[in-house]
Amino acid sequence: MGEIAALGAAFVWALSSTIWQRVGQQMPAVVLNLLKGAIALFMLLATVLILGTSLPSVNPHILAMLLISGALGIGIGDTAFFLVLKYLGARRTLLLETLSPPLTALFGLIFLQENLSPIACTGILLTICGVAWVIAERTAETTLPPKHLWQGLAISLLGQTSHAAGAILSRAAFTQIDIDPLWTAALRLSGGIAVMLCFLNPTNLDTFQQLKAPKILGAIILAAFLGTYLGIFLQQTSLKYAPAGIAQALTSTSPLFILPLAVLAGEKVSLRAVVGVVAAIGGIALLLGLK
Repeated sequence: MGEIAALGAAFVWALSSTIWQRVGQQMPAVVLNLLKGAIALFMLLATVLILGTSLPSVNPHILAMLLISGALGIGIGDTAFFLVLKYLGARRTLLLETLSPPLTALFGLIFLQENLSPIACTGILLTICGVAWVIAERTAETTLPPKHLWQGLAISLLGQTSHAAGAILSRAAFTQIDIDPLWTAALRLSGGIAVMLCFLNPTNLDTFQQLKAPKILGAIILAAFLGTYLGIFLQQTSLKYAPAGIAQALTSTSPLFILPLAVLAGEKVSLRAVVGVVAAIGGIALLLGLK
């Protein structure tokens, strides 16, 4: 269940990324991140009320872990992702995202003693290499000023470390208490929103005027539903049932799902992209136990 949920998260993140790429050019990263978090949190709390899923007795230690997990992974990690998109472009940003799974696996080994089997390590490696091979194609993007390049790399490293640390804290909470992923997603979003509110400044507040445009507001709500509401719920489900390194590797396969969308849009897919997809699928098969 954990591995399938991770792939589901990757799929909905691929769908939402096509929307964020357009909206992200019109609004600051912190505002966009705050909006998607607030909308998704409202949806999660409404779902909890409708389903009648009660919050189990959670000691302050576990509660703090989940809030800090959201502060790191969503508040800092996702804001860093939107910033790096502007500095480095989509392909470079997604290529750097492949650092997150090995970092998560390393943190899982150090802090949770999650020893992955050789087959699982091979699966993670194949998956990451396949995704990186696809993303690295056509890297002849606009030449960047050195200052932007180094700033983008530094922010990306901060973001990937934050994502990995957030995933480990969520996984640690799941190993100590049986809690519904809906609640952990809501708690993580709460922690992330608290951090994002600290980043706001008067200049950012002016951009909220753009929400009066129905198209922009509709796009943000749709992307928040797909990428944040469904995406974080599925990610939390994957972390509940699968080791952190495996879950993070499978959720990083979003670029593979973007390829079929590109084909449907009339774009040509190269042989190189196909080879990368095949390698990644081989890694996914190993992680799913299809040996």
